[in-house]
Amino acid sequence: MALERRTLGVVVLGFAFMLIFTSFQTQGNMQQVVIDSIQKEDPSFAGSGYVSLAVVYAVFATTNWVAPSCLTILGPKLTMVAGALTYTLFIASFLWPHTWLLYLVSVVVGLGAALIWTGQGNYLTLMSDDATITRNSGIFWAMMQCSMVFGNIFVFVKFRGQEVISADTRFVVFISLTAVSVAGTLVLLLLPKPGSQSGRSDAASSPTKELMKSFKLFVTKDMLLLSVTFFYTGLELSFYSGVYSACLSFTQRFPDPKMLVGLSGISIGVGEILAGATFGIFGSKTIKFGRDPIVLLGFLIHMVCFYLIFLNLPKDSPLCDTYGPSKFSGGQPIVWIALLCSFLLGFGDACFNTQVYSLLGSVYSDNSGPAFAVFQFVQSFSAACCFFYSTYISLHWHLGILVVFCVVGTLTFCVVEWNAYRKAVVKSAAPEGYDNEGEVDQRPS
Repeated sequence: MALERRTLGVVVLGFAFMLIFTSFQTQGNMQQVVIDSIQKEDPSFAGSGYVSLAVVYAVFATTNWVAPSCLTILGPKLTMVAGALTYTLFIASFLWPHTWLLYLVSVVVGLGAALIWTGQGNYLTLMSDDATITRNSGIFWAMMQCSMVFGNIFVFVKFRGQEVISADTRFVVFISLTAVSVAGTLVLLLLPKPGSQSGRSDAASSPTKELMKSFKLFVTKDMLLLSVTFFYTGLELSFYSGVYSACLSFTQRFPDPKMLVGLSGISIGVGEILAGATFGIFGSKTIKFGRDPIVLLGFLIHMVCFYLIFLNLPKDSPLCDTYGPSKFSGGQPIVWIALLCSFLLGFGDACFNTQVYSLLGSVYSDNSGPAFAVFQFVQSFSAACCFFYSTYISLHWHLGILVVFCVVGTLTFCVVEWNAYRKAVVKSAAPEGYDNEGEVDQRPS
């Protein structure tokens, strides 16, 4: 009965995030495209989608350090609800496009993101144990990423055939996304409380102690190694969620580039869902071989993807409308390759993120709040960096940076995973009364 209750909690969590991020991820995917259309109607609007998202992730990174302290006061459920409300506010702000409002709500949702994701990591850990954390991470990830499909089907239908996204179309899209975000926030209120049967001992401490625990955890050897992996997940998150869709929209050699924004989001979502569902269903089997094979699979998929993007899209496509040629014969970019790359971006992203969640939930099960705060700090900091430099650099520089961090991030993840495996073997082999270093455990029983 306890297992069923905990699994139900994970499913409700995934459903709530699916609704909230149907709104936010869809909005992020089309934000630069929508703002470009607003500026064509109203030249006085000086906002930038890239800068807005950079502000979101910069504030997200900064406030992650205090999120565990809020967690100890509010608990995971109310922490996530508070964060979800800021997402609704951010999406609703596009009903009244003003430059000052865009950047103000970008700051607000950055704070909310720190709350909702730290609460999510803590809740998922408390509703799992070592045997179910990989499965539950996969279930949550697959359900949440359904948002990429549902939201972008809607965008595909509404944007199809439009060179400039009209004010009426924008109103319908954003009022609908706001309503869906409100529904997701209400679902969070239905989450069951993690009970003592969760098997986790992530006990609450004072807010100050939680902040100090986060700082101390950040400078440990394994967490510094993992931070390189976290940094890469932030770079590829910002690339697939904002930069790549802009590249497709600005490449005027495509027959209907605005239509591709929605189709690309759907393809990314299908890749995320397929990978998350696979690792969720077969999590109990794949964990026997470790997490590193799945991360290596993600590495190979992303390497192939980056090479195909390099061949298919012009180098100035992240910055402005372009008729630049692709590197294929005739210089014409190929639609099905663009959508295949979207799928590969999503599948590879899920390979990395589900295994990061699994590793943190297992290795740091008694310290999950600070551990997920560090993860979100590094990931959001790198995403902010990517969105900031996206206003200046060409596609080839984007891909070069991604390749370097993909290689190094994969290596550092494997090192930590192998260290965790060796410690687990030593601990399981140690006689009762001995710690995992083979010395007498003198702690009181």
